[in-house]
Amino acid sequence: MIPYDFGLTEQEQRHAKALHDESIVIDMLFQGPIGTYALPESLEEELLELAQEQHPHDEVAQVRYATYTIRKWFTDGRLSDLYKECWYESGITAGCRQLSVTDKDSLLRSMAEIQCEFDHKPWLLKVRHAEEIERAHEQGLKAGIVTSQETMGYGKDLSLLELAYDFGLRVQQLSYNNHNLIGAGCMEPNDAGLSNFGIKFVAKCNELGIIVDTGHCGRQTTLDACKYSKAPVIASHTGAEKVYPHARCKSDEELKAIASTGGVVGIFAMPWFIAEDPKNTTIEHFLDHIDYVVRLVGVDHVGIGTDWPMPQTKWMALAFKKHVAHTIGFKPGDGPSTEYVHGIRDYRDFGNVTAGLLSRGYSDADIKKIIGGNWLRVFGEVCK
Repeated sequence: MIPYDFGLTEQEQRHAKALHDESIVIDMLFQGPIGTYALPESLEEELLELAQEQHPHDEVAQVRYATYTIRKWFTDGRLSDLYKECWYESGITAGCRQLSVTDKDSLLRSMAEIQCEFDHKPWLLKVRHAEEIERAHEQGLKAGIVTSQETMGYGKDLSLLELAYDFGLRVQQLSYNNHNLIGAGCMEPNDAGLSNFGIKFVAKCNELGIIVDTGHCGRQTTLDACKYSKAPVIASHTGAEKVYPHARCKSDEELKAIASTGGVVGIFAMPWFIAEDPKNTTIEHFLDHIDYVVRLVGVDHVGIGTDWPMPQTKWMALAFKKHVAHTIGFKPGDGPSTEYVHGIRDYRDFGNVTAGLLSRGYSDADIKKIIGGNWLRVFGEVCK
């Protein structure tokens, strides 16, 4: 970890590290454990050459090829040791492993990829219940929570949602930026709420024991989810609109509605969405969002959902922003790139979150809630 200078004394720094190490730490939108700046620099050119050799005139295909190659390498290849090193040094107990549900084919493929990840890593457990996360922590293991940000691949076939649940899915986002059969995303110009099918979908999640996630949902879809869900609703990764007015952040009304269900708001570490200057966004900006939501709805309803950094090289990130981001709902020029939150450059820097909360005056008990305890509570209440 590269310590961030919060002005803490040596004794306070030691206390923050001990607190981080002893706590159950959960990142509900965990793109790691390997991030852009954890990858060896030598891989930049090597991966580009390999991708260009396979797809000489197609940058999008090059990114897909490199993404697949990195996944193969960190599952059971040359990056598998780095994968374990980054996860353990982060101090994160549990993080999500994401299913792609853009269509039926992607659902099948991503189930196979995720299962392969679990199969090749005996220290990484697929968890379905809160007790399993606690057990992993006690045994010095890591926990993978199966989640999804997409629903298009289900169509209106709720039996596919049941299939995903049987595989291990425990957190399901309702919409990703755009409209789908369930409701509207946060990047849509209108403010449509849940459809009739969306209401049924939420009820099915409640029945199965899947946490309803509104991270990328529009305002009315978020409010409707909170209205119709009989279980706590979350926003796995977002920010506070009043701190920085971006469409990916939530209004006070949404934040209060989520909290009223007993849910949790996860604050993300996306420099483009939490502060005005992505190149100079720091962990202090990230902490500002936490402070605001705590003041608004209480410490019991705030968690972490970083969503950054991702396991990709810099050229991959730039190509994604140029060619892909606008096709999934982001405005041209918006969306992820090569910047990062100073203080969380790498998942191995995650201990800075705990140190930062200590520097802001939070008690040990409240820090434990924010870095994992609140997520664990919701997981226990919904995933029976």
